[in-house]
Amino acid sequence: MEHTAPWTHLVVFCHPNPKSLSAAYRDELKRLTEKSGHRFVERNLYSIGFNPVLGSGDFEAFGRREMPEDIRTEQEYVKEADLITFIYPIWWTGMPALMKGYIDRVFARGFAYDAGAGGGIKKLLTGKKAIVLNNTGTPYEEYENSGMLQAMRKCSDVGILEFCGLEVVEHHFFGNIPNATEAERVGHIRVLACIYEKLLASPAK
Repeated sequence: MEHTAPWTHLVVFCHPNPKSLSAAYRDELKRLTEKSGHRFVERNLYSIGFNPVLGSGDFEAFGRREMPEDIRTEQEYVKEADLITFIYPIWWTGMPALMKGYIDRVFARGFAYDAGAGGGIKKLLTGKKAIVLNNTGTPYEEYENSGMLQAMRKCSDVGILEFCGLEVVEHHFFGNIPNATEAERVGHIRVLACIYEKLLASPAK
């Protein structure tokens, strides 16, 4: 998307607890985005009641190059966004089923990607930036040393986002959340300024 300014910052939020640290990240991103003069848009997958099940009716519609209304609505938000932040906890070393279902249904062929010449893939979401923020119950060092962080980045950043043309600016994991002190939780939120302020200070391109 070629814009000069301001950014449209879409946050796709997936956490069932409105008092979670993930929700605090969302609130801080709203503050940082609006402070920078940009547009903040949130899609809270729990509160909007998003249906994550990719059903036979969806496949039939995709085959006709049509989109069910709820998918089309979410795709419009994605189309308008210059920056997309995905916030979700890590459950069983992956994204929650609701977030995975969002990807399954919204990032559909013909919208996020398509067949290219010579059997290749045509990336349809180029020109957009993406950031992923994850909380884990497992300590960061344990996941890092086991190679799990690298594996999760590979699956989501390369296998999904970059596959569709999104430029992944940052994928940040906050570990050992159940045992984090209040000071550590405040520190997690402050990290967001380091990630976002320089990015949001520049015009969208």
